[in-house]
Amino acid sequence: MIRAMLFICLSFLSFSIHAEAALKGRVMIDGSSTVFPITEAVAEDFRNIQPRVRVAIGVSGTGGGFKKYLNGETDINNASRTIKEKEISLAKKNQIKFKEIPVAYDGISVVINKDNDWATDITVSELKKIWQPGSKVTTWKDVRPTWPDKPIRLYGPGTDSGTFEYFTHAINGKAHHSRSNYTKSEDDNMLVQGVVSDKYAMAYFGFAYYTENKGRIKAIPVKLTETSTAIAPSLSSINDGSYKPLARPVFIYVNPDSLKANKSVFEFTRHYLKSAARLVKDVGYVPLPDSEYQKSLKLVETLGSVRVDSVE
Repeated sequence: MIRAMLFICLSFLSFSIHAEAALKGRVMIDGSSTVFPITEAVAEDFRNIQPRVRVAIGVSGTGGGFKKYLNGETDINNASRTIKEKEISLAKKNQIKFKEIPVAYDGISVVINKDNDWATDITVSELKKIWQPGSKVTTWKDVRPTWPDKPIRLYGPGTDSGTFEYFTHAINGKAHHSRSNYTKSEDDNMLVQGVVSDKYAMAYFGFAYYTENKGRIKAIPVKLTETSTAIAPSLSSINDGSYKPLARPVFIYVNPDSLKANKSVFEFTRHYLKSAARLVKDVGYVPLPDSEYQKSLKLVETLGSVRVDSVE
């Protein structure tokens, strides 16, 4: 009887401690579709620990996400590029703070239909020929004379996307300089579907969406010059920097005021950095060195150390 009573008391005490530790709140996130799979994986993992915290993740593109973040609508912005000067100016005007935290490496993947048997590699100059403003390329033959005289149908991210900005800068030499006559979407799954359903399609988007659909589409190895070795996007080529010029870091931007005022945001961000090395690879990206995650974790814990716990 005494043992039974002791067990009940200990069980109740354990339940009370866990109930007290459990959070209830929300974390508002928006931004890059490229970073979305990482943040979504972290959110799912976090829900196993804190099921009463609502983590809402939108996909407005990096630029669209920054608009919401700098308007005070979100706590975290997923970003596949660094913040722009005009966005920094708006942050100062609106008194919105931010901390840039790199979370992974990505390799923008140029993809084609799985039945495309002619495009076994492509040069940076050929990509520029296709995607530059005013491009006259309308068929595959226009790109390379040995390729078929069939229409080339192009898919890519919208102009608010950090992937669009990085790709246009890397390939065309200037951010946002691109042909406009292609099918645009902020939803990378829509771009994947466009390529899957069309033998003559080409698209570009983040590495995770390529790896997730490897059996349905193919990535074209990229050559810096005519005489260079063609390099396909992979965990190793992105990590060692050989996948040029389309490998890049991706980020989350966190509001320090949210870290201090909202315990749910603070604990979610801590969990993000503690689990990123494991989860980043699971969703098809390349993790940063562990020291980078530890550095960012220390920063977040310092920023949130004078936290005032809040309700929803």
